[in-house]
Amino acid sequence: MNPPTVVVVEDEAAIADTILYALRTDGMQAEHLVLGGDALQRLRAAPADLVILDVGLPDMSGFEVCRTLRTFSDVPVIFLTARHEEIDRIVGLEIGADDYVVKPFSPRELAARVRVILRRAGGRAGAPSATAPPPARFTHDAAGARIAFHGQWLALTRYEYRLLALLVAQPGRIYSRAQLMDMVWHDAADTIDRTVDTHIKTVRAKLRAVDATFDAIRTHRGMGYSLDP
Repeated sequence: MNPPTVVVVEDEAAIADTILYALRTDGMQAEHLVLGGDALQRLRAAPADLVILDVGLPDMSGFEVCRTLRTFSDVPVIFLTARHEEIDRIVGLEIGADDYVVKPFSPRELAARVRVILRRAGGRAGAPSATAPPPARFTHDAAGARIAFHGQWLALTRYEYRLLALLVAQPGRIYSRAQLMDMVWHDAADTIDRTVDTHIKTVRAKLRAVDATFDAIRTHRGMGYSLDP
């Protein structure tokens, strides 16, 4: 079996070098590009197994690259960014990213995340695809930081909103507690992982108050949580 091919789109040479070294040490083929336009040309010409994409590129934003990429491929994408704002994470996931890593980061951890996503992706990477719409039961107003379920706006706390927005952005994707802690509670370092379970419970209660017949959030024992697709 050929090693997986990972395309790294990053304009900072020092960061790119550490990523390429970590990926190659882990047995992967890694290619480096600086510009978003060049990356799109490369990915149109030949499939890759995964793309690591910096948000702040010299010619266009990583978000623009991902939006265009999703018109012809569903190759998994991991965003790299120096930003910490939750809205950036949510936007990135909504347009089709599979993960989101904030600088500075550990190249070895990034390589591990790549492995996890490649295992989850299986044989679908690089196949032609149209961007999947959000679940019809949900309406997400990212600008207003609110979510409706069956047409009813939910009264969500700050972290309940972040949690549900993340799940809505990628229906069917399983998030571990550790991933949810990192992506939802990134600004609350002292929070314990059981907080995730508590917030899942309160979000479920608010969804059931609207529709008691449908359990929108699934529990995957030993793995994590997902939104029913």
